[in-house]
Amino acid sequence: MSYFMNKKRLAAVIVITALISSLLTMGAWVALLGLDSHKVVDLVRFFGTMRLIETRYVDGTDEGKLLDGAISGMVQSLGDPHSIYMDKDLYTKLMEHTEGAFGGIGVTMGFKDDKVTIISVLEGTPGEKAGLLAGDEIMAVDGTSVAELQPEEVVLGIRGEVGTQVALTIHREGQEDTDYQLTRDTIHVPSVKGLKLEGTDLGYIRIASFAENTGKEFKEEFKKVKDEGARGLVIDLRQNPGGLITSCVEVAREVVPKGTIVSVVDKNGAKEEYASELEASQIPIVVLMDGGSASASEILAGALQDTGAGKVVGVQSYGKGSVQIVVPLMNEDGLKLTVAKYYTPSGRSIDGTGITPDVEAALVPESGVDSQLEKAKEVLKQELGEPL
Repeated sequence: MSYFMNKKRLAAVIVITALISSLLTMGAWVALLGLDSHKVVDLVRFFGTMRLIETRYVDGTDEGKLLDGAISGMVQSLGDPHSIYMDKDLYTKLMEHTEGAFGGIGVTMGFKDDKVTIISVLEGTPGEKAGLLAGDEIMAVDGTSVAELQPEEVVLGIRGEVGTQVALTIHREGQEDTDYQLTRDTIHVPSVKGLKLEGTDLGYIRIASFAENTGKEFKEEFKKVKDEGARGLVIDLRQNPGGLITSCVEVAREVVPKGTIVSVVDKNGAKEEYASELEASQIPIVVLMDGGSASASEILAGALQDTGAGKVVGVQSYGKGSVQIVVPLMNEDGLKLTVAKYYTPSGRSIDGTGITPDVEAALVPESGVDSQLEKAKEVLKQELGEPL
């Protein structure tokens, strides 16, 4: 009898030891992950729901899809169009496009109010040849409604191998939806172009985007127009979707006086500042902006506006003032997450609001002239004290 009692006691000790060990292990993980009691309850709720679906859902389940869906749902609940979960296929496409050459149709897009809108069409590209216009709304890509796609899926769905085709369904105000069949091509994006405006002593520099060499190109064009006698400068950032903040800062250091250009602030308040060492503004500047001016364009315009080094002419800019990182996860998938926001020298956040122009000027296409550029020239002449 004592033998069996000892055996039972031994079994009980083993069970209790295992239980204590499990609890200690769980406690160690809880401590390691910095979880409080509420988060532990949430984890139990999450895994309990997952287990219930796995064991009771009538049609069976795929554990991988359940987890992908849960992560995707978490990211979508942020309500941020720039933060997305990328499954294996989408993440692989992103990496391929990042690491190698790709084909496209030559349009930049804005994602706002659950709509995908073309904000600019580059010259000489498949998009221009097909007749796409700024302001067109993309309704579907290859027959799939954009309402079913995340922003990155729309972008990567339009990009692809040079010579292949993509079908877009386009809505244009006042017209029926139209299908366009476009053949992807290698897109060469011109970055900076400068000239002296005919019949004036004003320089004009167009920045199409902030690419790797934009800072160097701007410096060269800026020197050229000054050498040609320009006493004032128009920087045209219309339809410029942004690009590299480092290139934007290089440009800003040529025209923004000494001090902060832009601050990047994360959720904990940690701040990274980019500054200029330029002693003083060299010539009066007017910046042209429109609804397609975004991100790095808004940083440059905001810095010129806040420091008094330039005036902004045009209409309200797009309002993209956030910073994203791409993080690989553990199943060949990834997460693109907004981790910080941009602030102008005066501390303004441009995210969701954009830059308000000092002088409102709408483009009037039917006039046959660039009415916004004409207004910019007028403002510069006032700054120079010249007769209008």
